[in-house]
Amino acid sequence: MSITTAFELEISPGADRGEIVILLASYNGGRFIETQLDSIARQSYGNWRLIVSDDVSTDDSVRLISEFAASRPEGQVRQIRGPGRGATQNFLHLIEQAPQGAMLAFADQDDEWLPHKLARAAAALSRVSGPAHYAARTVVADENLSPITETRHFTRPLAFRNALVQACMAGNTSVFNGAAADLLKQAVAAAQAADIESHDWWAYQLTSGCGATMLHDAEPALLYRQHSRAEMGRNDTPLAMARRLGRLFAGEYGGWLLANRAAFRPVTQLLTAENREIFDRFSDALDRSGPATAMSFRRLGLYRQTTVGTAALLSAAVLGRL
Repeated sequence: MSITTAFELEISPGADRGEIVILLASYNGGRFIETQLDSIARQSYGNWRLIVSDDVSTDDSVRLISEFAASRPEGQVRQIRGPGRGATQNFLHLIEQAPQGAMLAFADQDDEWLPHKLARAAAALSRVSGPAHYAARTVVADENLSPITETRHFTRPLAFRNALVQACMAGNTSVFNGAAADLLKQAVAAAQAADIESHDWWAYQLTSGCGATMLHDAEPALLYRQHSRAEMGRNDTPLAMARRLGRLFAGEYGGWLLANRAAFRPVTQLLTAENREIFDRFSDALDRSGPATAMSFRRLGLYRQTTVGTAALLSAAVLGRL
């Protein structure tokens, strides 16, 4: 497993490194979705196809998506009906519907992609043999897309011991090469059945656990719009951190860990031998009492990206909140 955190890439605007299939989950996104669709159309990387799964919207989302599809070459944009079970299940449904062997990119309905987003991802992935998962920093923006700040740049390794307890590969920037996308497709049914909390956390766990190369780009890929109806918001403000700690000590986080465990148990054969052993020990730790769970986590070397975050995780475990 290797990690790249900053890229020096020479990108030819017309370079074709294979088709990227974009998976966009929509639900009542009519207020912002045109901006996102237009930003996809403006990508310097032209070899893309878009599948939009609309989760039974009651606004004008379906009409706007249909109008965008009609403006593009025939077959480039496909609209399907979502399962009606929330954003995570909608993204899992999209993975299930995606073609075999293609590169895949997740897309949220309310962001604005920077023109180089797909080109940088494709160029980075083209340097890797075997499964690879690319993600990038974003520019946090307000409701009107006025920039506020850039998201954090992670300094600790992006690896399975981190992925088991923290989501670090942002879904709205994630792009998977064909080999990594095939791993997602092999494991998606178990994730659907387990009703996992977060598709991007699950994808980070799966790709890192299977030994994929993790690529995290220090160059921002998109404007990450913050608004009152956003499914997920930024997690680096003091208020957001306080809310996360509240969920951790309230036991909600522990439920997410159990759902993730249920998603992996049927597909552990996909993991590397080392990571399969780590998963088995992690799984056993979740069934122990508080202090024993914390001790097992320490022995396994599980970590979050900050010392404070790791300490909070272990404290919650000691108190039996997992």
